Amino acid sequence: MEDFTIFPAIDLRGGKVVRLEEGDPSRQTVFSNDPAEVADRFLKAGARWLHVINLDGAFGDTQQARQNERAIARILEITSSLEAHIQVGGGLRTIGAIRDLLDLGVQRVILGTLAVEQPQAVADAIRQWGADRIAVSVDLRAGIMQTHGWQKSALLPLEEWLQGLADEGLRWVMITDVERDGMLSGANPQMADWLKADSRLRLVLAGGVSRKADIQAARTAGLAGVIIGRALYTGELNLSELLREVSDAG
Repeated sequence: MEDFTIFPAIDLRGGKVVRLEEGDPSRQTVFSNDPAEVADRFLKAGARWLHVINLDGAFGDTQQARQNERAIARILEITSSLEAHIQVGGGLRTIGAIRDLLDLGVQRVILGTLAVEQPQAVADAIRQWGADRIAVSVDLRAGIMQTHGWQKSALLPLEEWLQGLADEGLRWVMITDVERDGMLSGANPQMADWLKADSRLRLVLAGGVSRKADIQAARTAGLAGVIIGRALYTGELNLSELLREVSDAG
């Protein structure tokens, strides 16, 4: 079995670490004013990857997004010193924005709206930087793709769209059940079933991951990893313990 990765999530809004409920910007909880400290804590618990989202970038708030960019730069200093990695998404709508983050030291970027509106840009990015550095986010609410920070819906043939991207070299897909995100309601590994038939794709599950059983189900289903947010901040899950268990399980 290929490596299974637990990605602690750090969602940034106005330079703070927050969690939203079902992606709703009006239902926000602030968990820290110091994103670098949170990153340091996760990495010292044993995480080798961090999943960082610039929420203001996703929402199109350029001014606040810059505060988050400064926080990302500080997080990168920590990941570099500890030989860890960071993947970043949120508001990456141009090739230039992708280039800026990768040049800064981000290991992988996550594309959502851009991938829906300009799939050719994803293909171009994969050719330029390689398949391991470009991921696509599949964010579903009631089975419908969400874009622009989960504020808009996009009606598109999901399987055909993703197959086309896989044909262009896409390998990493982050799949989120928006209705479960931030709700501590348990994950839905079955939502990735329709993607697993394409063995080229490495699938990472997000949305409601809050129990050890969620992680075990994702592993059993053959997924490449899970993204955990609110459950790490509220203490529902202990990161050090989870990482040990995953490591022990091989």
